[in-house]
Amino acid sequence: MPSPLSRLRLLGAVTAGLVALGITGALPGPAVAAAQVYSENFSAGLGTFTSTGSVSAATGAARLSGSLVTDASLTSAPIALSGYSGISVSYTRTASGLDLGEAFTVAYSVDGGAFTTLESARTASGAASFQLPSSIDGRTVRLRFSLDAGSVLETLTVDDVLVQAAGGGGGGPTDPPGGTLPPVTDVTAPGPYAVAMDTTTGPGNDGWLVYPANAGQGGVDHPVLVWGPGAGSDPAAYEDMLRQWASHGFVVYSEVSSSSGDYMVDALDWVEDQNASPGSPLYQDIDTSEVAFGGHSRGSIGTFDVADEPRLETTIHVAGGSFDGNGPDNLRNPALYIGGDDDFATSNVERDYANTDVPVWFNILNGTDHIAATRNGQHIITAWLRWHLADEEFRRTQDFLGSGCTFCGLGETRYKNW
Repeated sequence: MPSPLSRLRLLGAVTAGLVALGITGALPGPAVAAAQVYSENFSAGLGTFTSTGSVSAATGAARLSGSLVTDASLTSAPIALSGYSGISVSYTRTASGLDLGEAFTVAYSVDGGAFTTLESARTASGAASFQLPSSIDGRTVRLRFSLDAGSVLETLTVDDVLVQAAGGGGGGPTDPPGGTLPPVTDVTAPGPYAVAMDTTTGPGNDGWLVYPANAGQGGVDHPVLVWGPGAGSDPAAYEDMLRQWASHGFVVYSEVSSSSGDYMVDALDWVEDQNASPGSPLYQDIDTSEVAFGGHSRGSIGTFDVADEPRLETTIHVAGGSFDGNGPDNLRNPALYIGGDDDFATSNVERDYANTDVPVWFNILNGTDHIAATRNGQHIITAWLRWHLADEEFRRTQDFLGSGCTFCGLGETRYKNW
């Protein structure tokens, strides 16, 4: 079977035929799903950990300091182990200056229960690794590092926290964890669905509906993506990408965009009508609770305009920063920003990133101009949709927020507010 990189080379060959349209560049292939469940190296702050007492991450590691008032502690957000088995936890730690009777403790909690100690000591340095009991397989775990010491000069430094699995649920180590869609091991390849398409449909009969041809098979309800093309283009310019997302199980609607996103809201109303209409090929097969708006250039600007739509779970913004920097004011949910290192709009996207208060992940892709940004970032979008609309929570750390994440080597990556 061709590797992800081989598949991407084939995509690159197709891309070469689009040079006349200014659509150039090929994205290196992301890695196949690994058995890494969660990781944190504190290079961008405390990440998903919350703290009490004196805790900092100023030097690329988390440092807990002693206090006579409040013991320092560092606790992770719940880490979902659905579909995983054979769980191990590793980290590096260095305790410094602790007196007799003082100690640091590392512990874990399952499903919000009491914490169980992995280790407790006064002196330690270097890496530690622990195999967790099989009783936690498929459940939810939290990690906690704590320090019982009385002086700010007494510290515990923690780094390179990693949760790994020996295998996926139900069939061996190569099986990806489950979500609400059939699992895949490679987001650069087409998904498991054949694709159907109607190019004269929608509220004004001028939109494209691209969707799984066998929608609803196996009881699956399909999430929704409403996509806005860039100025001067239409859905036809994005056909291969619309097909890719539909092949992964998403119902995708697209029409000519505007800087006002009202057309996206109208489109979502129409999609909901299709789900309720017995004459629709998608009758009762759409998950109307899992919706994303997104777009390229002007399509991104329109997405900002209606990002406070209450039915949304996430928004996607490709090479389309708002002109006044106020676009993020409407965001209510996690957002994906994609730009290019050779894109004139990237400075606007950077300003939007600085003004964003919701969880956001931003990649400035290498070797990418304004036109190529969506095509070069389409597999990032696929994984993002599978994370936020199809409940594949393992992608949080594997693909986006973890140390060595799949898409973090494709350009300059930033994220915050997670």
